[in-house]
Amino acid sequence: MIILIVVVFAILGYVVSSRLKSKFQKYSQTPLRANLSGKEIAELMLADNNVHDVKVVSVEGQLTDHYNPMNKTVNLSPDVYYGRNAAAAAVAAHECGHAVQHATSYSWLKMRSAMVPIQNVSSKILNVILIASLFGGFALKLPYEFVGYIIVGSYGVMTLFTLVTLPVEFDASNRALAWIDRRGIVTASEHAMSKDALKWAAMTYVVAALASLATLAYYIFIFFGNRE
Repeated sequence: MIILIVVVFAILGYVVSSRLKSKFQKYSQTPLRANLSGKEIAELMLADNNVHDVKVVSVEGQLTDHYNPMNKTVNLSPDVYYGRNAAAAAVAAHECGHAVQHATSYSWLKMRSAMVPIQNVSSKILNVILIASLFGGFALKLPYEFVGYIIVGSYGVMTLFTLVTLPVEFDASNRALAWIDRRGIVTASEHAMSKDALKWAAMTYVVAALASLATLAYYIFIFFGNRE
């Protein structure tokens, strides 16, 4: 059953990821009428939101764009950093949306950041149990029910993390779309392209959350579903 869950969501994840890349490539072909690069758009959005301590930098790779709250940088892939199209505008503004969340102490982002170390520990615990189970059962010699509590608890934390991530990502996209529209960065047709690109980017997080929920439900059933 767990193999089926992994396979189903791996396929679903692949389909969504491929769709995202296809959309980004498609919308990258249409020049932005405002003729602004992703870097320029990002810097403009930060300034409009009174965020002056965040730098916009270029990083290697494709779709590697992210906001780093540790060193306060908006990291844009070359296609976005130099791009002058609806896809680049959407991604650049989205990552700045996270910077604005950080600057305004957005509650969901604060919760997500607080969960990072707990999520990392949970992941390591699961790896230890997985490795132990590969060597003749649970080599740690822990009671079956106790192992169940550990696995379910760890997956519970990881699932909660993926769920908390959703409002963070959707809010960043909403901030981005509202700003590029209000600022006149995009035309009506370009706005539709930007919205569609961000929708498929958000779907990757939705799939991750659903996969985590399905896995958590599976382990709850395995360890505690047959109780009388």
